[in-house]
Amino acid sequence: MSSTEAHLRVTVAALMYATGETQTDLGQGLGLSQGQVSRKQGGGVKGSSWTLGDLDRLSAHYDIPVPELLRGADHAVRLLPPSRRAAVVGGMQTTIAPR
Repeated sequence: MSSTEAHLRVTVAALMYATGETQTDLGQGLGLSQGQVSRKQGGGVKGSSWTLGDLDRLSAHYDIPVPELLRGADHAVRLLPPSRRAAVVGGMQTTIAPR
């Protein structure tokens, strides 16, 4: 696995965290299954790396140009449009039903 692949996986994880997306959410946005996203994010399995086509879809999904995605996680997260950011970064909102 190349360091570029690892770099992209970290960037995708950071973007998912900042937007509050799950692997299922990202998969739906990219036309992939949750399992495919999991394998791409896990790396190591032959044929499961992010492809150039995936990179184009990630760019469109997050509204961040491809070269900017490759500059690193912190940079990519800073470029996220405000409308894409989670209200609570890294948090989950739980609704507790009244008794």
